[in-house]
Amino acid sequence: MRVTALATPTSSRIILVLTAVLGLLAFTWPLLLNPGTQADYESRAPFLLAGVLALGVVILLSDLGSAGIDAKALAMLGVLTACGAALRPLSAGTAGIEFIFLLIILGGRVFGAGMGFLLGATTFLTSAVLTAGFGPWLPYQMVAAGFVGLGAGLLPRLSGWAETIVLAGYGFVTAFGYGWLMDFAFWPFSLGLSTSISYSAQASIGTNLKHFVMFNIATSMAWNLGRALTNVVLITLLGQPIMRVLRRAARKASWGSRGGPATRSTPARPAVDLPATRPE
Repeated sequence: MRVTALATPTSSRIILVLTAVLGLLAFTWPLLLNPGTQADYESRAPFLLAGVLALGVVILLSDLGSAGIDAKALAMLGVLTACGAALRPLSAGTAGIEFIFLLIILGGRVFGAGMGFLLGATTFLTSAVLTAGFGPWLPYQMVAAGFVGLGAGLLPRLSGWAETIVLAGYGFVTAFGYGWLMDFAFWPFSLGLSTSISYSAQASIGTNLKHFVMFNIATSMAWNLGRALTNVVLITLLGQPIMRVLRRAARKASWGSRGGPATRSTPARPAVDLPATRPE
């Protein structure tokens, strides 16, 4: 069976759940409170979300240390972040064609939920530096992409084509999920109050969700579908070769044994059993 290269202890899983809940609340708080005006969105909400994200990353970095995230794992995070960020300028984003999610999904799958969340967030942050893409949308992109990487690390343990099919299906679904979250981040401020698909502070949660679904179908369905199909094609063609490289790198780095190489008298027990390959 294919499993993650880094184990995630119970305490880290609790932290991940809390971080995910805080991130989701940062997107959906307009359902509970009046979001104010467009100026409020641009000046206040992104800073609030950035603060939640920063807190989550600090907690994850400190707590996931017990799971084996050391200098070698952080180096791999840096490499994957740089590679993922470099893919963004190569895909113009026209019709939703985006390559940036390939390594976020595969990295989360191989290295676990915690690394997946960090990879999604840092990839979008780094790509913003490369493309001068800073704006009130960036913190939302970082959290939404973090969710994509986090979920990839929680998928069932499979191998071969079964794993590829599940990952491709996950890439299809999360392409829509990412688009929905990003749309929801600005939808309450984008249409005013004059249309049948506008946000209304006086309406119920159910009514506003219905309006949002109609808004999303009318404005973003084609982009989300393009992103979903791109994920499916890339994961189907490149998923297994890339994951073999990442898993081989994890084995050579001996992750899971914090005390260094195993000895004859005190053999180190790895956190997980990675798939065996022929000696190289």
